[in-house]
Amino acid sequence: MNNTPLSPHSHPLHRLADLRGRVRTTAQLRGLGVTQAETSEQCRPGGPWQQILPGVYLLHPGAATPQERLQAVLLYAGRSHDAAGVPAQPGADKPHGRAPDAVITGLAALALHGFASAPSLLSLDHVDVLVPRLRRLRSTGCARVLRTPALPVPVHIAGLPVAPVPRALADAVAGLADASAVRRLLTEAVRAGHAEPSAVVRELSRARLLNRPHVVGAVDSLLAEGRALAEDLLLRMVEEHGLPDPVWNVDLRLPGGPHLGGLDAYWPEHAVAVELDTRGPRHDEDALGSEYARKREALERLGITVVHITPRKLRESLEQQAAILRTALMASADREPAAYVVVLPR
Repeated sequence: MNNTPLSPHSHPLHRLADLRGRVRTTAQLRGLGVTQAETSEQCRPGGPWQQILPGVYLLHPGAATPQERLQAVLLYAGRSHDAAGVPAQPGADKPHGRAPDAVITGLAALALHGFASAPSLLSLDHVDVLVPRLRRLRSTGCARVLRTPALPVPVHIAGLPVAPVPRALADAVAGLADASAVRRLLTEAVRAGHAEPSAVVRELSRARLLNRPHVVGAVDSLLAEGRALAEDLLLRMVEEHGLPDPVWNVDLRLPGGPHLGGLDAYWPEHAVAVELDTRGPRHDEDALGSEYARKREALERLGITVVHITPRKLRESLEQQAAILRTALMASADREPAAYVVVLPR
């Protein structure tokens, strides 16, 4: 019979010191052989562990780091571990792996996305986390639970599942009453290229936030900011790619006839126009879409080629958009002459 005593380092409590990550759930600790009684003993006042959220433990004394707090919130909201009982830390889910069952959103997500106008992770009182609507889970401690019919496809940042910027903005704005804070966040989203204005407005509309006066004002600024940036990119495209100079921001009319519509750029000698599509998906989106279509059809009946360009296309493929426009300008020589129209400043 072998009476050799077991090494003290063979105990699960000692093995935990060698694990990566210092945040664990009750189930994960149990899977590692740590009983509930041992967990309670470690969490006694002055002990080496602490309970940071119900069923979630920080395996060291002192304050949690921002990363640990985010991990704790995800573990509380998701409680994910694999069938073998081996801990699966938040972030183990990759874009092509199993979908996460909780996603960081709101101001914490914006901080992770790098928003300078979002509070730092250290200063946040709580972390917003999205869970499926049917989950029976309450907000508690630093975890604020937000239910949703369907989780968004997350972006993985520092190994954590994070809501895309438009969804994170909508969830953040829903909890903000400060008009200037809302305006700063929405403006940064566009200026820094984090998201398309239309995608942001779509999420705000889906969250039924467009009826709040301070949000409406911020959205107007957002769309104006998006248009200004798109106009700058359009000017840059013409200059950098050697396109002929157009007349900028004009209205077209038939001689003595009706107004045909406004255009961002127009080449009269080629009868080619550019219209920036910076629509935001508000309640009158269908009406706006019909107006765009009617204007385009009316101009093309007169022999004017209309090139629609979105801000996203300008930002992501400026050279390609320049090539499309150059092709339209060159093709004008092969078309029938366009009807005469009056060009007026807009």
